[in-house]
Amino acid sequence: MSHASAPAPALVPTHCPYCALQCGMNLRGSGETVEVVERDDFPVNRGALCGKGRTAPAVLSSRVRLTGPLVRRPATGRLEPATWEEALRATADGLRRTRARHGADAVGVFGGGGLTNEKAYALGKFARVVLGTSQIDYNGRFCMSSAAAAHGKAFGLDRGLPFPLEDVPRTGCVLLVGSNLAETMPPALRYLTELKENGGTLIVVDPRRTRTAEQADLHLAPRPGTDLALALGLLHLVVAQGRTDEEFIRERTAGWEEARAAAMAHWPELVERITGVGVPQLRAAAAMFCDAPNAMVLTARGPEQQSKGTDTVGAWINLALATGNAGRPLAGYGCLTGQGNGQGGREHGQKADQLPGYRRLDDPAARAHVAGVWGVDPGSLPGPGRSAYELLDALGRDVRALLLMGSNPVVSAPRAAHVEGRLRSLDFLAVADVVLSETAELADVVLPVTQWAEETGTTTNLEGRVLLRRRALTPPPGVRSDLEVIHGLAGLLGHEKGFPTDPEEVFGELRRASSGGPADYAGISYRRLEEEQGVFWPCPEPGRHGQGPGRHGQGPGRHGQGPGRHGQGPGRHGQGPGRHGQGTGAGETGSPAQAQSTAAGETSSPAQAQSTAAGETSSPAQRPGTETGHPGRPARDPGPAAGHGDGPTGEPHPGTPRLFLDRFATPDGRARFVPVVHREAAEPTDAEYPVVLTTGRVVAQYQSGAQTRRVDELNAAAPGPFVELHPQLAARVGVAEGEPVAVVSRRGRAVAPARVSEAIRPDTVFMPFHWPGAGRANTLTNPALDPTSRMPEFKVCAVRLERAPE
Repeated sequence: MSHASAPAPALVPTHCPYCALQCGMNLRGSGETVEVVERDDFPVNRGALCGKGRTAPAVLSSRVRLTGPLVRRPATGRLEPATWEEALRATADGLRRTRARHGADAVGVFGGGGLTNEKAYALGKFARVVLGTSQIDYNGRFCMSSAAAAHGKAFGLDRGLPFPLEDVPRTGCVLLVGSNLAETMPPALRYLTELKENGGTLIVVDPRRTRTAEQADLHLAPRPGTDLALALGLLHLVVAQGRTDEEFIRERTAGWEEARAAAMAHWPELVERITGVGVPQLRAAAAMFCDAPNAMVLTARGPEQQSKGTDTVGAWINLALATGNAGRPLAGYGCLTGQGNGQGGREHGQKADQLPGYRRLDDPAARAHVAGVWGVDPGSLPGPGRSAYELLDALGRDVRALLLMGSNPVVSAPRAAHVEGRLRSLDFLAVADVVLSETAELADVVLPVTQWAEETGTTTNLEGRVLLRRRALTPPPGVRSDLEVIHGLAGLLGHEKGFPTDPEEVFGELRRASSGGPADYAGISYRRLEEEQGVFWPCPEPGRHGQGPGRHGQGPGRHGQGPGRHGQGPGRHGQGPGRHGQGTGAGETGSPAQAQSTAAGETSSPAQAQSTAAGETSSPAQRPGTETGHPGRPARDPGPAAGHGDGPTGEPHPGTPRLFLDRFATPDGRARFVPVVHREAAEPTDAEYPVVLTTGRVVAQYQSGAQTRRVDELNAAAPGPFVELHPQLAARVGVAEGEPVAVVSRRGRAVAPARVSEAIRPDTVFMPFHWPGAGRANTLTNPALDPTSRMPEFKVCAVRLERAPE
């Protein structure tokens, strides 16, 4: 029986529809009377929820959601109700007509980091098999693409966190760069609180003194866009003070000499001039980081959403590698993914250069494998296409029709007024969404789809933990799932088979398509996900490696291990992503799948190589939980290793909570230093635009706000946009608290009330990006792209401030 058709119990365990924590929650009720009930068995949030999660059922109300298809009538020019048959046929005709007139690549597809793994997989397959287009990307490009690219270069594999969050409180020092966890994922703040309670230290790098920075032992407030120089300056000090881990560098890395030479060109006084962070603070940060027996570097959007984001993240990775804080317990580099399925959404084919399993589209072996699963000729698959912003910028010119699912680029894209104009210039636009977003308002066809509580499917959280969302509610009769939309369109376009609507059937195909790839889900099933607290990828199919559980460093620790067949609790997990925004994602990693498939050296299969690179150890003495290669630096115990030894062939793989403990996923098993040097932002300040604008989020709203702006309680807490500026800057401009202030860049003008605060640098202003209209922050932002990840420079642009009329 399909999971989607199974009767829902009175209390259904599921997950929050918003950020990448994917906090566990229970749902109780039916129809539009739904209650969130605390669920303390899920280890990531242990029952804690933020206001967004607690009020998530409000968006299920017919008062705020779409309940039936809409088609724009030529006679009136307005969106009006239509039947599903009419709406699907109009969409298929629009896509078919454009393809016939202008070619396959004149049709584009734009996805979202909030789509479940099943939807992301089906959307990528639909684009390449049914439409034959290379023009597919997703809003996740706007989030984690720079970190993903740097991961690939350094480690040969991209997974946001190479360790579970439970390890964070047990390390010695956390260096948190460009993340305001207290507002973006509040339940995660407890990990930093527990770190300090355990005697660890916290360094926060942020140009604003945020609620997170207030928790820090040391807060560094660099000028936006100078994180790269800051990381290089810290590495310079580590080298100059003799604090490098020479044994780790010699045994487990490559490229150190070039990276060291690059760092030594960034002496402390130069870094102080560039960043505004004083030399004493630089020295204190280097000492605090190196004095800890184990340390972690965690980055988020601050250093990543820059035109040099890949190099910036690479510099922070170099700091971790140089100090031996990688590839061992309770240490390492990690990235805090943003959107609900930002991790899984970038692994299974909705990205421009990618096939399922995190395979590269330009790899002949990957094309052959996936084409075999799909039953098509590898030669029929198109090559890599444009990245997200480049795709949006091509609308109405090279790309004449667009199918968009789960994204709101009118609010979330850089240079948003220009992107809105490109969307308006399309010959045809179809949008599948849960609400009538600002982007959906421009569509020729709007397809209303099910929400997180109304469908079954998997997501992958920021740890790489694959979770099962279980359907708790029956959707309204006028709403269909995204899988049903894809199935219906595929049938109308001549592909009646190959696009099932049952998510478990789709996941089964995804498992086969990912098998042997970097993100290998082959050993994960819905049944396992129901019985366990999620499963960490890579998790190859049983018997592929001839090894059993206990080889991946999963310690029982204190989180929910019980009678499940893999030593974990029986929780039944689900849930789901918010669908919109500037969310999480990945970019052009620059790490070929071939390299990943041979990462373990002499192996008999790609999956075996992947598993070894991920941390399967070759002897009991090297099992995770023991210090390997650093007898003089005892690790804080992350919890006992499972210790089963090699299991019989066919025993289910336990998953991989901790990566790289034995070797990295590179051809020779060594991590790569990447030499980088500081460079200015793409748009430096000048006499005409003398102030730096940086953007971000607030606690009561989420991404483009398409969902959270429909929740009364959240709107009461965060009713609209604002401009945060220092009192000195406010005085120069002549504005007081609450007065309207205009922020002007080379791309446009935004007006919002002033919020005067000493928590921000005097040369910087901050705007949250959740709102459309006059206060739309992304009207101002710069679409200058990172050359590797194709990440736009959301975090840095030059602006001037003006008084605005009341």
